[in-house]
Amino acid sequence: MADTANIRIRGRIWLTAAGKNMLGRGRVELLEKIGATGSISQAARTMKMSYKAAWDAVDAMGNALNVPLVNTTTGGKGGGGARLTPQALALIAAYRQLEQRHQDFLGQLEREFAAALVTGEGTIQ
Repeated sequence: MADTANIRIRGRIWLTAAGKNMLGRGRVELLEKIGATGSISQAARTMKMSYKAAWDAVDAMGNALNVPLVNTTTGGKGGGGARLTPQALALIAAYRQLEQRHQDFLGQLEREFAAALVTGEGTIQ
C-alpha cells in the first residue's frame, strides 16, 4: 500500500489580463498593507520593495481593471497618504475567497489522489 500521508498538492492563483500577470498573492498583500498603513512607501518597505515597484504594481492592477485602486494625497506639513478605493477592497475580498476555494479544491484533489494510490486504481474521481 502506498504511503500518502506526506503527499501534498500545491498551487497558486494568478489572474492575468492581456496575457500578463495582473494579480496574485503578493500584490493582494501589497494592497492590504497599503490599506493598513495608509502609505504606499511604508507598505513597500514592509514588503522589501521599492516605492516605484509598489506604485508600478498598483498602477498595473488598476490599468488592467480600468478602475482606480488607491487614492493618494500629496505630502506636506501633515504628510501624505494613500487609501484603498471600494474597488480595491472588493478585489481583495474576492481574491481571498477565490484563494480559499482553490485551497479547498486542492485538498479535495489530495484526498482523491491518495485514494487512487491506496486502491491501486490510479483513477482520480
